[in-house]
Amino acid sequence: MASHRRPKSPSRARISVLSAAAATVALTAVATQSAQGAPKPSAGQLKAQIDQQNQEADKAVQQYDAMQTQQQTLQKQVSILQDQVARQQALVSAKSVVLGQIAGAEYRSGSIDPSVQLMLAADPTEYLNQASAMSRVTDSQAELLGELQGEQATLAREKAEAESKLKALDDTGRQLAAAKTAVQQKLAASKAELASLTASQRTAVTKLENAGSSSTYHPASGGSGVQARAFAAAETRRGDPYVWQHNGPDSFDCSGLMQWAYKQAGLSIGRTTYDQINYGTVVTSTADLQIGDLVFFNNNTHVGMYAGDGMILHAPHTGTVVKFEKMSYVGTIYAMRHI
Repeated sequence: MASHRRPKSPSRARISVLSAAAATVALTAVATQSAQGAPKPSAGQLKAQIDQQNQEADKAVQQYDAMQTQQQTLQKQVSILQDQVARQQALVSAKSVVLGQIAGAEYRSGSIDPSVQLMLAADPTEYLNQASAMSRVTDSQAELLGELQGEQATLAREKAEAESKLKALDDTGRQLAAAKTAVQQKLAASKAELASLTASQRTAVTKLENAGSSSTYHPASGGSGVQARAFAAAETRRGDPYVWQHNGPDSFDCSGLMQWAYKQAGLSIGRTTYDQINYGTVVTSTADLQIGDLVFFNNNTHVGMYAGDGMILHAPHTGTVVKFEKMSYVGTIYAMRHI
């Protein structure tokens, strides 16, 4: 007789495994559909992302360069102050020796008076404060005491100023190290953004980036004067690589190229965009730009030199070289200066 027993129900564990497997398959299908259905970014959108990364890197570079300039200035100031302190210490020591000789002579003659006794005191400051107020001090001694007091006061001020500058220099050194790390991170992010592109995406972005450049552009004569000489110098650097923190003679960041070019023309305009934007006079319209004028972009994080016909000569960013490019491709104009 056939058995009519009910089949065994699947165990809870088996049900859980089957359910999990089904959920995984379903999620994978959904993810695949989402990935397939997600719109691919256009070349323009990809270029915009890379441009944003480059602008952030530009800003970090300018901040680093500004801080490095500040550090160099502080180092010079500290060096000058240390020299002043050394000279002042020599003056104080010389006058102290003279006073000591006077005290010694009077002691040996047995005629040392209270004022000279004070000269032998262990605390020169206390001695000076008391001796200068004593009527028995001779005119010559009083004059010498007054000079020594003045020299000591000057020495104390210079020492305090030197200590303050040394502290500021130490603080700047730490900030500079942090700024350098920030630059390296920004540059790494820019490189990573570009490296993440497929070959076809990279080709499309490069094509867009080069659309505003020209290897055959020949600017009109820049005339004469400082600007013309600076522009002529900058033009000789076409094809040189962009390297952050470099200001020549054969690699540059954006402001480094401007600094180098104007230096060849005999004019110092500072190291960073923050310095250079303060030179010359304001140009209010692009129609008034002259060859050699400085054009600042993207909230003063980038600078180039006007080359005529809506073009600038500049060092764009890491991975590129000094070249002519349409201003409209560089970014938003922040300011223009006629040097």
